[in-house]
Amino acid sequence: MSKVLVISGHPNLNESYTNTVILESLQQGLDSVEVRRLDSLYPDYQIDVEAEQQALLGADVVVLQFPFYWYSMPALLKKYIDDVFSYNFAYGSKGDKLKGKDFILSFTIGGPEESYDPLGYNHFTVEQFMYPLQQTAYLAGMVYHKPVYSHRMVYIPGVYNTQQEVEGRARTHADQLMAQIESITGSADNKIQKFVANWFAEFDKLPEENAFFTGFLAEDVNIEMPEGTFIGHEGFRDWYAIARATFKPGCDHQVEQVEIKAEGDKYQVELRVRLQAKSFENSALKGQSVNLLVNETWSVSLDDAGDVTIHNYLVEPVNND
Repeated sequence: MSKVLVISGHPNLNESYTNTVILESLQQGLDSVEVRRLDSLYPDYQIDVEAEQQALLGADVVVLQFPFYWYSMPALLKKYIDDVFSYNFAYGSKGDKLKGKDFILSFTIGGPEESYDPLGYNHFTVEQFMYPLQQTAYLAGMVYHKPVYSHRMVYIPGVYNTQQEVEGRARTHADQLMAQIESITGSADNKIQKFVANWFAEFDKLPEENAFFTGFLAEDVNIEMPEGTFIGHEGFRDWYAIARATFKPGCDHQVEQVEIKAEGDKYQVELRVRLQAKSFENSALKGQSVNLLVNETWSVSLDDAGDVTIHNYLVEPVNND
């Protein structure tokens, strides 16, 4: 069962008519969910980084729940990200702790939908205002999903909306968020994307043992690399030996694009991957650093348990000329 972690960034939930309803609905409607209310945990804004990082490590799905303040997030949630998404935890040479985790932004907006348009008084779309958080997820290697947000979520007695209206919208918002979480955790695309992230995270280490990789390869897997064609597990081991003799451990595979298409009982996975690595002096690359962009095409299948098997693996360098 996937564990959902909800980080509530509202600075004062006691004054909220909508975020409280959403959080209560999630706690009632999801089987495995932890809600961390930053306003009650850290009223002094002194974030317990270790505790928050441990909570993130145990989660499969991370949801940031917050009100939309001045085209962004409240200061408390920004402080949380600044402190917790730290170097060598969320990014950096050893910062792979969040790789593969699903990331959802869920937030409430006071203004009307029509105002978030080039011709509206806010000029930009809501999604455009979320680009910094989207890039945060990409940098941390997380799987960014379409945000869930609702408009007209402010209640000003006698002036704007009614309490009943905004609470009703909040319940609808919670239903949409739970539906997205259930779709994500059960979808083939999500399982494959998580596998891709884990595959490259392990590849970056270039461990001496290769059982992790062969465990996900079909016995007759066909592997086509710039170095040649390799068949089966023995073929993979031959190619892997070349890779380990060429590149130093601590590579960085950055998955820039993923496209997954169902093809009968298998899935075709199209990847755009950038490899940044250092080579050994006695290798064919003679100690040069590498910044290589490649297209990869995989053919994979999923069993009833959701485990991935790779049947074909094609890597083609992108010509930058």
